[in-house]
Amino acid sequence: MQGKSWRWLVAMLLAAVALGAAACGDDEEEPAGGGAAATPEAEQFDPSTTLGKIQEKGEITIGVKFDVPPFGFKNPQSNQVEGFDVDLGKAVAEKLGVKPKFIEAISDNRIPFLGDGTADLILSTMTINAERVMEIDFSDPYYIAKGRILTKTDSPIKGLADLAGKRVCTALGSTYEETIREQAPKADLKLVDSYSECLELIQNGAVDAVSTDDVILTGMIIQDDTLHLVGDELTVEPYGAGIKKGEKQMVDFVNGVFDEYKQDGRWQKTYDKWVGQYTDQQQEPPTQTVKEAIAPS
Repeated sequence: MQGKSWRWLVAMLLAAVALGAAACGDDEEEPAGGGAAATPEAEQFDPSTTLGKIQEKGEITIGVKFDVPPFGFKNPQSNQVEGFDVDLGKAVAEKLGVKPKFIEAISDNRIPFLGDGTADLILSTMTINAERVMEIDFSDPYYIAKGRILTKTDSPIKGLADLAGKRVCTALGSTYEETIREQAPKADLKLVDSYSECLELIQNGAVDAVSTDDVILTGMIIQDDTLHLVGDELTVEPYGAGIKKGEKQMVDFVNGVFDEYKQDGRWQKTYDKWVGQYTDQQQEPPTQTVKEAIAPS
């Protein structure tokens, strides 16, 4: 998009944020209540199971990004976290009959958070891949992103071949560590904890490009219309909800919530709200399974 379109995009996003804060900000601040039981409408799980323990607590802890619009970002006016992943997290909590508690999960700590119990669920723009499936379980894909390159509009970089000798930023623990090393081995890779750091680095000239998912890069362009996407798609990135290894009941439950979300129109409304209306790109709910997502192309 050109500068004028992105300025319009910024205004629309801020308006959506303000409306979202007015509509649901107070609800997220309510405490879960010690030992509060799940609502009567929710399916009740055995107290000895993970889902049953979450219901007894009355709260599910969900790791999301705090600095990646439009999937997870903290609204500075309401101090609430909003975005595509956040809406999905709310749907899971509602179906379970508990309140969602959103914590920040950057790329490098998402899997550790599941392992040590810091988070019950991760919804943090996390790509399903074979390496991660060895460590954690995933829901079936709920969104398909594409890998791209972001540069300044006056940059000579036009694609992957131009990254040789250039400073390229991506997040530590992301799939793009390997992607850039494999596809642009002569690039000078700069690894940081969060994508907001990549945005700052490209704005102040400390790096020449940023590489990650197109929707994450779109969020950067929303904030700075001197940036743009270049080159072809590098990768296909199916997002899944991260779940502790061996929690089959949780996987089945989350998949059931996502299936309903896709089928009853809520997924499309969420997509249009956070992504579609800003990018003019249409996407239907993914139908892949985890096995299909990690199958060699």
